[in-house]
Amino acid sequence: MQIKQMIAAIDQEIVRLEEVKRLLGGTGKGKPGPKPKAVTSQKRVLSPEARARIVAAQKKRWAAVKRSK
Repeated sequence: MQIKQMIAAIDQEIVRLEEVKRLLGGTGKGKPGPKPKAVTSQKRVLSPEARARIVAAQKKRWAAVKRSK
């Protein structure tokens, strides 16, 4: 093979590999691949005031159930 033919073959291979990369979600033109999911590892924390309101509301519900029996 001559050098020009070798370079042409390498260029064709590069084009093919870029197309594969694009299809698999890499950067490039066309449809993007699937987006990574956001990871939420932290738990939510209630403030003491919010927790007290929830406890009071639940006690009120329990009292209403006891009254209805």
